Amino acid sequence: MKERIPFLNRGLLVAVIRLNGSIGTGSRSQLNDEALAPVIEKAFKRGKPRAVALLINSPGGSPVQSSLIASRIRRLADEKNIPVHAFVEDVAASGGYWLATAAESIWVDEASIVGSIGVISSSFGAPVLLARQGVERRVHSSGRSKSFLDPFLPEKEEDVTRLKGLLEQMHRVFEAQVTSRRGARLAKSDDLFTGEFWLGARAIELGLADGVGHLVPKMKELYGDKVRFAQYGRKRGLFQRFGMSIAGDAIAGIEERAAFARFGL
Repeated sequence: MKERIPFLNRGLLVAVIRLNGSIGTGSRSQLNDEALAPVIEKAFKRGKPRAVALLINSPGGSPVQSSLIASRIRRLADEKNIPVHAFVEDVAASGGYWLATAAESIWVDEASIVGSIGVISSSFGAPVLLARQGVERRVHSSGRSKSFLDPFLPEKEEDVTRLKGLLEQMHRVFEAQVTSRRGARLAKSDDLFTGEFWLGARAIELGLADGVGHLVPKMKELYGDKVRFAQYGRKRGLFQRFGMSIAGDAIAGIEERAAFARFGL
C-alpha cells in the first residue's frame, strides 16, 4: 500500500541556507541579520525539516552581524530541536567561520580555507596629502575623544592604544564563541586564535572542522538516500534585478573582491 502512495515514501527534508559573501550592514552587504532573518526563519519552519545545512563561502566582515546571524540560527535550532550542519566551500574565515560555529558539525573540502580567528581594523591617513594641497583640516568638538582616529589628522598614540584595547576585547568575544561551540574538539595550539588560517585537512587536525564532506553525499549518509533539499538564500531586490543600483553594486563588488583576495581567492 505504501508503495502506491508516493508522499509516504518521500525522504527526510533538509533545509539549505546559502551564506555567500561578505558580512556587514546596509543593503549592499550580501550577509546581514536584517536581510537574512526571514530566510533563516523560513528554513527552520517551512516543511518541518529534519536538519538545516549551511553552505558557507565568506571571508568575514562585521563581528556584530556575524554574532547576530549565528545567534539567530542557534536560537531556532534549539527551539525546534533541529541539528545544523555547516559546509565550507572556498572559505569560512573570520566572521565566516563565526557563522560556521552555529552548527553542531562543520564539514570542509580539502582545499577550503578555514580560520582567521581574529579582529582587524583598517583605515587610511591623509594629513600630509592635505597639507601639500594647502587644505587645512578644522575640527571642533566638545568631547576629548570625539575626533578619535580622524584620518585627516595626524595619528595620536593614545587613539591607537585605545583602538587596540577595543580590538582585544572583541577578539576575546570571538575566541569565547569558538571555544564554547567547539569545546574539547579544539586542539591545544598556540596558533589557534592568532588570526592564522589553514586548509581543510589542517583545520580538521586543529578541531576547527569535523571532517571532509560535501553537502549532498554527507546528508545522504546521515539522513538516507531519499533525502530532499529545500534551498534558501537572500533574494535580490527589484531595483537590483533590473540593474538600477549599478554604482552601489560596483562598489560592493570591489570591496567584496578585496576581502576574498586576502585569502588568495
